[in-house]
Amino acid sequence: MSVTNSKEQNFVSAVVYLGAGTPDPAPFFSMLAAELEAHFAQYELVAVDDAADKTAVAALRAWAANCPKPVTILHMSLRQGLEAGMNAGLDAAIGDYVYEFDTTEHPYDPGLIFAAYKTAQQGSDIVSVCPSSTRGGSGLFYRLFNANSHSAYRLRTAAFRLVTRRAVNRVHALSPYLAYRKAAYAACGLKMTDLEFAGALHGRQPGRFALAADSLALYTDAGFKLSAGIALGMLALALAELAYTLFVFATGRPVAGWTTTMFVLTLGFAGVFAVLTVVVKYLSLLVDLVFKRQRCLVESIEKIQK
Repeated sequence: MSVTNSKEQNFVSAVVYLGAGTPDPAPFFSMLAAELEAHFAQYELVAVDDAADKTAVAALRAWAANCPKPVTILHMSLRQGLEAGMNAGLDAAIGDYVYEFDTTEHPYDPGLIFAAYKTAQQGSDIVSVCPSSTRGGSGLFYRLFNANSHSAYRLRTAAFRLVTRRAVNRVHALSPYLAYRKAAYAACGLKMTDLEFAGALHGRQPGRFALAADSLALYTDAGFKLSAGIALGMLALALAELAYTLFVFATGRPVAGWTTTMFVLTLGFAGVFAVLTVVVKYLSLLVDLVFKRQRCLVESIEKIQK
């Protein structure tokens, strides 16, 4: 049996995000290519250049000239963020299995890359490789998200993930554009498994707060619960003020017209907040429909082959 025939025959794609501030990606791609070359007969590397430093892109281009497999570099028209960039990479990937690397930071054993594939072979369509510890801000976000999400799977920080073509097709059938891939995978109904390694991720992606706010609005009912809570709080205050108004009217000598004015203002504000609760709910649904029509902008696609 030849060495090639002893390798996995499924075609594998690896999509790697290169954002602003990404260091020299050549060491990471060398590690990734070595791991894929050792286990897969067919694979491709896709790098997403989302306004990455020119020196980093030049270093990748120089490394790719000696890579045994083709390397595709997607140059985004302008910086559009992690999710839009990775969506563009997913559109370009053609593999039966797709690795998603949101960062070139790799504090994990390279063997976990193939371990994720073996786990997928056992029936999991989404396999996430996660650190054992999470930063404080990320931990707070995931606790809030998981508490308000209706998904069967809990989200956590992931170093990278492997998704099957079936999972990619499923989430794109539900929504052509993935505002938050991790949540979309968890909610798609396919089996999801986490592999854990000792350590933590230290890099910070820009725009994390905006992404967190969008994710909570689109994939959870946290916004509705918040507005409902405010409405209930204001209703409680309104009722207390109404009771106080009636008490003053019955026992004191209020200024003429004061009782009527306070009564109307109290019930009026209670009604306004109740209506705003309903409006927020419908606005969240409209946002949910509008965001599905968004697209990422790719300037050019560069293919480098040895």
